[in-house]
Formats: sequence, structure tokens, C-alpha cells
Amino acid sequence: FYADTERKLRHYQVFEIVKSISFGHPRVFMQMLNENFDVQIVTAESHEEAVQLASETSFDLVLLNRIYDATGTEGMATLKALKEADSTRETPVMLVSNFQDAQEAAVSAGANQGFGKSALAEPTTIDRLQEFLAD
Repeated sequence: FYADTERKLRHYQVFEIVKSISFGHPRVFMQMLNENFDVQIVTAESHEEAVQLASETSFDLVLLNRIYDATGTEGMATLKALKEADSTRETPVMLVSNFQDAQEAAVSAGANQGFGKSALAEPTTIDRLQEFLAD
């Protein structure tokens, strides 16, 4: 993984739906975040829980998978709900997907450019996250 200790400047809150990340090992994803940023990771297991938590807590970044493994719900449904609500409209959201068409749809719906699971260890992914997770 790409790690730069100078980037651990401040404690940030990241919200992700842990069961939606089908990397085989969600811990790998969490490890990457923790190695590169000073983050507190809050997780949810469903669309409903994600929307509720995001409306109750101020997050620096929300990460959504294209399809939640646990329920089969599409991350776009959560993205749309977050962008429609006054309390979460300005919260940065990224889609985690290798599919370019899904990334384009997410950006069109108000998300920031996300990244794919295949690019997890790439320096460009760390740079993209740094915009929200480092000063």
C-alpha cells in the first residue's frame, strides 16, 4: 500500500458500508485507509442504516459500493437519498466500483469521482481520498 505519514494530519470520519465491499476482505480496505489517513471508520449494513447514520452524523466522506453484497441494494439508491436530503446534500460521497459507467452515473448524480477495487493500492486512489481526508 501507498503510505505517507505526513498525510496523517488530522482525524477524519469516514463512513462506509462494510458488508457492501466485496474485496473479499473488507479489512484490506480499512487497513489501507488507516495506514494512509487518521480516520475513524463508521459502518452500516444496509441502505436504511446508511441514510439514517449519515443524517445524524457529520462525515468527511461517505464511501458506497455499487451493489451491497448483503442486500443486493444498489449504492446509487443511497447516493440519491443522500444528495436529496438537506442534511447530507453537501457530504462528499464516492462510489467504489471498477465499472466506468457506474462511476459516471455516480458523478452525474452528485458524487465525487470514486475508484475501483482494482485500484485500491494505487497512489492515485490515495491522492483522490486525500482531497477529503488530509489538510
